[in-house]
Parts: sequence; structure tokens; C-alpha cells
Amino acid sequence: MAYLFTMDVGNTHIKMQLMDGNKAIGTFRLTTKNPRTSDEFGICLREFLNAYELTKDDILDVVISSVVPKIMYSLTSAVRKYIHKDPIIINSDINTGVTVKTENPRAVGADRLVDVAAAYYTYHNSCIIVDFGTATTFDYVSKDGVFQYTVISPGIGISANALTSQTAKLPDIEIKKPDSILGKDTITGMQSGVVYGYIGQVEYIIRRMKEELNDPDCTVVATGGLGRIIAEETDAIDIYDPDLAGKGMMIIYNFNREK
Repeated sequence: MAYLFTMDVGNTHIKMQLMDGNKAIGTFRLTTKNPRTSDEFGICLREFLNAYELTKDDILDVVISSVVPKIMYSLTSAVRKYIHKDPIIINSDINTGVTVKTENPRAVGADRLVDVAAAYYTYHNSCIIVDFGTATTFDYVSKDGVFQYTVISPGIGISANALTSQTAKLPDIEIKKPDSILGKDTITGMQSGVVYGYIGQVEYIIRRMKEELNDPDCTVVATGGLGRIIAEETDAIDIYDPDLAGKGMMIIYNFNREK
């Protein structure tokens, strides 16, 4: 059995997965902001494989979706040196299986391309994909596989950090939903404002998108590290899929395998 090794490089984390078809059999996260040499990345890659009793010979190919250009040289060098594969890099020139009709298709991030492809081919419907990352993106793909509209807002982590960094006495908080919206102290009051406020924002944006698109029955798919917190608290989100990016890279890989 050979597995596709996918790497979703975001502004905060690098999420590595071993994909067996549409199923992730292993997940490993690294922080993105720590600078690493190719050898340091290589050791991480080997440790990930060792944890699942695999070697480089068990890897079919490597696919990378990245929005952080400055680490790509070290990361791709590590893949070539330690896994002996020439990684496939997701960009606007690659066949994703969907048609991008934004004003500037080349400006669309690789993370959004893989999410849109994954949602469209996994759920077989028009979709709003809500990716809760450093920023939160709301991307729409039509029933015909056309990606044309998007909304981008500050992520929930950015919102919480702005609250504490711009005020003299408010402390850092853990992002979690308190039992009640009625905070009884500073911490729970801040948590209530951040989480419940974000739920309200997400519900409003989704509702307005559906209205303006005249597509009330589109499937709303959420993903991203903090997405579960929000998805569990609102009926506006139909599905929470933490492995959406990995599925998207597998789908795009299959479209481009012959090349």
C-alpha cells in the first residue's frame, strides 16, 4: 500500500497527512513561524513516517499546498532529500477540476483551490466552504464547478489577539465557548464576546451569501483548526470536515497524475 503525502502549509501551522484515497490515516502538525533548515524539516518528515511504521518507499507522491512562499525552498528540499520525491506544488496553473472565474485567478491561494475542489467533488453540490484559519474565508463553488465569489474576514484567533493586544488590562484568553453568553467575569465575558460574536458573524455572512447567490440549498462545509468550535454551535454549517485540504490535494493529484 502506497500513500499520498499531503502538506497544507498555512500561516500558522503546517498540516501533514497521509492519505489513503479520501481517508487520512495519519496527521502531524508543525508551527509555520519557526524557521527550519531542510534537514530539520527532513527529520520531522522521517519522524512522522516512523510513527506509522512507514518509510519513504511507502509514499506514492508528495503534494504541497502553501500560502507561505518563504519556507518552500527548505521544505521542498527536505522532500527531495529525505523522501526522494519531486513534490507537486498546487498553484493557479494546475488542473484543479474546477473553473476559477475570480477577477484575478492567479491571486487565489492554493489553500482555497484545494478546499473548493474537495468540497465540489466530495459533496456533489454547490458549496460555501468556510475555512477557519489565520483568516476565515467563505468561498462559493456553483453546481457547475465554477469558483467565482469569496468573502474574507479576520480569523477568530486574530480577533481574540486584537482584543488583548490593543487594551491595557485585558488578559490573553483560551478560545472556547463559555456555558452562557452572560459572562460573570472578565475572562468569560471576553470568551463570550469572541466566540458568540464570531458565531453571529459566520451565520450572517452565510445567510447573505445564500440570498445574493439565490442558492438556499447549497451545502455549507467548514474546515480549519478552530472550525469545530463554531460548527458545533450553529445550524448554518452543514458539515465539519477537518480533512478537506487533504482530500482536495488527493483529488487534484488524480487530475494531474499523468503529467
